[in-house]
Formats: sequence, C-alpha cells, structure tokens
Amino acid sequence: MVYVFLADGFEEIEALTPVDILRRGGVDVVTVGVTGREATSSHNIVVTADIMEEEIDDFDGVEAIVLPGGMPGTTNLEASEVVKEAIEYCSKNDILIGAICAAPSILGHMGLLKGKHATAFPSFQKELDGAICNNGFVEKDGKIITARGMGVSVEFGLELLKELKGNDVANSVRNAIQCR
Repeated sequence: MVYVFLADGFEEIEALTPVDILRRGGVDVVTVGVTGREATSSHNIVVTADIMEEEIDDFDGVEAIVLPGGMPGTTNLEASEVVKEAIEYCSKNDILIGAICAAPSILGHMGLLKGKHATAFPSFQKELDGAICNNGFVEKDGKIITARGMGVSVEFGLELLKELKGNDVANSVRNAIQCR
C-alpha cells in the first residue's frame, strides 16, 4: 500500500497524478487527510481523502509514501506528527519516499538528504540541507525520489511506479497514457 498525504494547500496535480499513475499500474494507493477528511488544494479544489491520519494504526505493509508540494500544503504536512512518523519509519526500514516541489524540504529539515542526489522547486533547494542538487527534474537516490514541481508530475509518478512495480509496468503505463 502507498500513502499519499493530503493537507490543505496541497498542489493537486502533484498529488493526484501519482495517485492515478500508481493505480493504473496496479498499486494499492490510499489518500490520507492530514488537515481533515476534505483537503482544499492551493487552487481551491476540494479532494476527499480515503482515510484520516488518525486512522493509521501503524505503517506495517506500507510500500511507499508520497508527499505532494504546494503551499501551505508542505508546511501543513511538516506540522503533522503522523507524517513525520511515516517518514522516519520509511527511512529506517528502507521504504520508498517520494516528495515533489516544496515537499522535499521536509526531508531536508529532517536530515535525510545529506549527501543524496535530490531536487525540489528551485526556491526550496536551499532547504535540502546537504543534498547534491544537479538540477534534474526527477532525482532518485536509494529509496528517495524527489521532483521539481507540477510540470514533472507524470515523470515523478512513473518513477515511483518503476520503483514499486518494475520497468515493464511503468513502460506499459507510460505507453497507455501517451507519454514520451
């Protein structure tokens, strides 16, 4: 199962594109409301989460977590103890973490990007605390995948899918959605 965390102020394309791509690839994805069952995006689109963060008992069985960017969505994610627990659990157990746009800054603040290749929205790259930023649009280093922003949400989703289900499944979805 993959948890995609939604908090008020999230960037809807950065959240829902990976959800769509992962589900097309056969991945069990659960959206998690951090600021309520309904989260309002940075562009005032209301999305109903599958579950609330309080409904998570533990992280057993989690294959990955995804942190969409957007403001103040990223700040709201970082304020959540459940989100921080999920990040720590995944980091300690070598489980995939995906973060896009401003959200990689959360990983930077937690010291998880030191010496790793990572990226974020350009104005947030200074928050990556010791990361190696090569100006890539999507960067993978170990079990962390980061991406620059909304414009690369499809590539971000496909990279997550590739890590979870392999190249063949990711390429199949890539072809089905007519992506280069």
